[in-house]
Amino acid sequence: MSGRASLNPALMVTAARIVLIPAVMALILVDDEGGRYWAFALYLVAAATDSLDGWLARSRGEVTVAGAFLDPLADKLLVSGALLCLVEVGDVSAWIVMIIITREFAVTGLRLVAVRENLVIPASSLGKIKTLSQNIAIAWVILNVGPVWVDSVLLYIAVVLTVVSGAYYFIMARRRLFEGRVPAPDVSGDP
Repeated sequence: MSGRASLNPALMVTAARIVLIPAVMALILVDDEGGRYWAFALYLVAAATDSLDGWLARSRGEVTVAGAFLDPLADKLLVSGALLCLVEVGDVSAWIVMIIITREFAVTGLRLVAVRENLVIPASSLGKIKTLSQNIAIAWVILNVGPVWVDSVLLYIAVVLTVVSGAYYFIMARRRLFEGRVPAPDVSGDP
C-alpha cells in the first residue's frame, strides 16, 4: 500500500461518489416522483463506483492510505445519508437506520483499534454481501414502486446481514487482537 496521496483515478472516482451524496439526499427529500427517479439513478451510479474505484486502485497498483480510508468512508456516508433522508420522508423506520449506522461506526472503530495495533482487518465476503443487500434495499425504497412489504423484506434482509457481518468482524478482530496475548494481571486486590 502506497502512502502517496496524489489524486489518482481511483481517488477521483471515490471523490465523485462523495460529491454525489448531497445530490442523492436532496433529491430524496424533494419527495416527488421525478426527484425519486433521479435520486434512484444517482444512488445506483454512486453505489456502482464502489467497485470501480477498488478495481482501478488494484489494477493500476495505486492502492493508497487515502484511498483505503476514503473508500469505506464514502460508502458509509452514502448509505447513512440516504437512510436518514428516507427516515425524514417516512419511508424507513428509524430503528433500522440506527442498527445499520451503529454497526458501521462500531466496525470503523474496531478497524481503527486494529490499525493502532498494526493489524489489518480486511473486508470479508460477508461484508460485501451486506453492502450489496443495503444498496439493493435502499435503491428499491428510493424508487418507491411496488408493494410496501417488498421494502420491508429487503430492509430486514439488510438489517440481518448488517448485524451478522458486524458480529463476524468483532469475532475476527478479537482473535487477531488478543491471539497469543497474556491477560493483564488483576490488580484490584480482590482474592
